[in-house]
Amino acid sequence: MEDSFFNKLIQILPEERIKLKEPMTNHTSLHIGGEADYLVLPVSTEEVRAILSMCKQEEMPYYIMGNGSNLLVSDLGYRGLIVKLGEDFSNILFGENGMVTAQAGVLLSKLASVIAEHSLTGFEFASGIPGTLGGAVTMNAGAYDGEMKHCLVGAKVLDEEGNILVLNAEELKLGYRHSILQERDYILLEADMKFSAGEETEIRQKMKELNARRREKQPLEQYSAGSTFKRPQGYFAGKLISDAGLRGYQVGGAAVSEKHCGFLINKENATAKEFLTLVADVVRIVEEKYGVRLEPEVKFLGKF
Repeated sequence: MEDSFFNKLIQILPEERIKLKEPMTNHTSLHIGGEADYLVLPVSTEEVRAILSMCKQEEMPYYIMGNGSNLLVSDLGYRGLIVKLGEDFSNILFGENGMVTAQAGVLLSKLASVIAEHSLTGFEFASGIPGTLGGAVTMNAGAYDGEMKHCLVGAKVLDEEGNILVLNAEELKLGYRHSILQERDYILLEADMKFSAGEETEIRQKMKELNARRREKQPLEQYSAGSTFKRPQGYFAGKLISDAGLRGYQVGGAAVSEKHCGFLINKENATAKEFLTLVADVVRIVEEKYGVRLEPEVKFLGKF
């Protein structure tokens, strides 16, 4: 099965863009996780469609990922194929009147810098968010009073049957950390955004200030998956965790950040099991003390 599957894969992709038994520690911001049977790096929509079509025909489980900044992979790895939409899938095109189209794999930091180069304003909020455009649109990522929905005009997505759909901003159903992509398991291929004309120096200064605020408050020097929990209505997850006395709380090598309690970190070669236990402990203790159930924002992949 595996040999024949690999032989079919190399009909779609060159061998150098197919990785076998790939350690997922190399592909997630938490630096945790066992091996994926296959990891592929497509460069075009056609390749993505062909790969997913073949996975369905061969009954091969698959998972689409970007920068892995919001992902915890099991210590047992992933029995299937990972499609990584990353640097190879990151073209950016500039149109008229502040229109920008970018592929799903572009890093938000890179996209923000290139948009600034073109003296366009409105994407400064995203310059320090770890991750790719694909994840940002899927989750309607936001920071510092900005959200993807403020600049998104539309998106090109792939549905589960392999059809390409073009959705406008309204059809994307963008809400707090939510979009239609999550509801329907759509895969973002590219997004259309619109920005206003600005002054590059001012734009870069604002990005610098926001990133300084982020460095001051968040444990960017340590491995994490960003903010671990969604914001509960009427509360802040980090404050609840801190008030529950969990600052620095540790399970094996996984810990609640001393700097910002909303971040759970891989402090000392943590395993996925330790990290998951830490998440469960935090959820349980906060609920016991305050009656608020925290919901993880991190995605879990593989068997735990």
